[in-house]
Amino acid sequence: MRQVCEDFGAEMAEFNGETDHVHLLVRYPPKVALSNLVNSLKGVSARRLRQEFPTHIRKYLWGDHFWSPSYFAASCGGAPLSIIKEYIDQQKRPD
Repeated sequence: MRQVCEDFGAEMAEFNGETDHVHLLVRYPPKVALSNLVNSLKGVSARRLRQEFPTHIRKYLWGDHFWSPSYFAASCGGAPLSIIKEYIDQQKRPD
């Protein structure tokens, strides 16, 4: 995920999640279309997970897909990053 962000000129500041979703705190330049970044993060991570854990991953698929086609993004401009990082850190880690 960090490498994908770097390829877009972005920085992944935090990563955490729960059993059915992940939380990412990403700083990205305004020229980057968020939908392109998210699609790349989902595509690359799904490919890597399928390669590394082909049998285990089957029970987590949405039909034939690892990720749901949707995503939620929110801007945190103005909020102290320490508060956002604390929120992400307090989430459960994916299994």
